[in-house]
Amino acid sequence: MNDYFCIRRGELSDVALLQDIGITTFQDTFGGTCTREDMRGVLEKYFNTAQCASELKDQDDYFYFFDEGCITKGYMRINEKQSYPFDELKNFKCVELVRLYVRKEYHGTPVATRLMEFAFDFARQNAYDKIYLSVWEYNFKARGFYEKMGFVNSGEKNDFPLGSTPQTDYWFVKDLH
Repeated sequence: MNDYFCIRRGELSDVALLQDIGITTFQDTFGGTCTREDMRGVLEKYFNTAQCASELKDQDDYFYFFDEGCITKGYMRINEKQSYPFDELKNFKCVELVRLYVRKEYHGTPVATRLMEFAFDFARQNAYDKIYLSVWEYNFKARGFYEKMGFVNSGEKNDFPLGSTPQTDYWFVKDLH
């Protein structure tokens, strides 16, 4: 990876790019963990054109794309809507990192770390106390990365079924102070 990269806010014109990275990365991570029908339903629900356009237009929903040269290698989604998935967070100003998706061919490069550092800077600049995210219990690679970045597994579970296939995530939290 060279030193020329940028992290830019997503725009409505990025709908197809958001869908491409989102669908590919989701399938890479969860393919084989549910039926094809369940996978198709989840992808249609979360990555259809209208849904992605609506999210990109929402001023409290921040999509940031990592571009290097002419290649978009990943993106993240930070949501400022104040909802707290469990009681421990209610006494703090928190922000959710909803997604951090990096194309498989760029795993092991600094892309995810740079996106995460950008998320931390965003959260601190906006006076958040904590940042939290949900990660699949069996995604050990992602869990290890989040722990390396200072997140702690709260032990709180988040049911995240893929269609009719039950799956469980854990809420991870990082204190920003």
